[in-house]
Order: sequence, then structure tokens, then C-alpha cells
Amino acid sequence: MTDTPQPWLPGEAPAEQGKRHAPATARNRDAILAVLRAELPASGLVLEVASGSGEHAVHFARALPGLRWLPSDPDPAALRSITAWADEAGLANLAPPLRLDAADPEAWAIGEADAVLCINMIHISPWAATQGLLRGAARLLPPGGPLCIYGPFFRESFLTAPGNTAFDESLRARDPNWGLRWVHDVEAAAGRDGFTLARVADMPANNLSLIFRRDPPPG
Repeated sequence: MTDTPQPWLPGEAPAEQGKRHAPATARNRDAILAVLRAELPASGLVLEVASGSGEHAVHFARALPGLRWLPSDPDPAALRSITAWADEAGLANLAPPLRLDAADPEAWAIGEADAVLCINMIHISPWAATQGLLRGAARLLPPGGPLCIYGPFFRESFLTAPGNTAFDESLRARDPNWGLRWVHDVEAAAGRDGFTLARVADMPANNLSLIFRRDPPPG
């Protein structure tokens, strides 16, 4: 399928058919890829939660051919876009997308994964989606397995960029359940599900990559 991608921003009403294009993807994908090269295993299955347009999935699957990539999203329009981008790319290591709502424990319908990635979800979803992401990743990942979360955050003891403050206010005006999360709140919730925050990477445009590692079993 080669239809022209339709510009779209996460949180906006999606186009009904075909590929959609998230402009930020082209700006952040290589910076995210650099972090993934350092943190992901050399082989295995990566579950991407909230894949959105599908552009990241195609870019990462092409750049990391040793990994199998499983994109997912709860939105039927997003699933159509992911499928359209994947069909055009024709990558053997990119699986058809899975319909997955991170907040729904019944939706995590795969047995295991070697890594989990989530880009730009937790600030445009209720806190329950973050909690579901952490619980689901904890069930799927082996000890030491990475959960990589990218997006804008508030960070204690660091000056908040004015743009992030304005962005948070605009999100909460659209939906009071949305908004930038504090790193320490995500870290505390992750700790309850058996994760340790192993790395915080500064990213372009005042974003962060949070790398959590699944703790080994007690004893």
C-alpha cells in the first residue's frame, strides 16, 4: 500500500483509512534507536506498546534485523496504519500488529517477550495505562529484561523546560487524566512490579528515555 500518509499527532482523532504520519517520529527515531542499540538484546522478541502510526516499528525493525518486532495498539485506526506501513516495508522480522490496551490485563495475549518498548504513551493516557504497562511487562520479561519508556517527564531536582510545563497544562485541559508524569512516581510504581530503574537518558526536545530492568526472583 502506498497511499500518502496523513499527518497526525498522538491524542488527535485519527484518519479513518491507511497510513498516518506522526511528524515527531522523523525527529526522534534515530535518537531513540541509539538508546535501543545499547539496551536491547541482540536477538529475541520486542513488544512495542502503543505503536501509534507504526513508523517507529518499521524504522527499528529495519535497523535491528536480529530482533523480531511486535507492534501493538488499542486503536483500530492505528492498527490499520501500522499494517499499511508494515506491508509497504515488507520486513520479515516485523509481525502483524496486536490489538492491546495496556490498561486491560486480558489484552496481554502473548506468552513472553525479551524486551518491551513504549513511546509517547503515558502522558496521553490515564495512569491506569502506565500501571497496566508495568504489570504486563513484568509478566512477559525475563530477569534483566528491559522495559524502555520514552516521552516527556517531570524530573525532581531538574529544572523543568517551559515547553514541558505548557504542554502538561494543555494535556490536562484536554483530559484531566492525561499529563506529564514524574519520574519518581513511575519508578516507584515500577518497583512495586519488580523493576529497577537502570538508566535515565536525556533525549532531544526535553524528553527522556527511562530504562527499567526486570529484577531477578527473590532468593
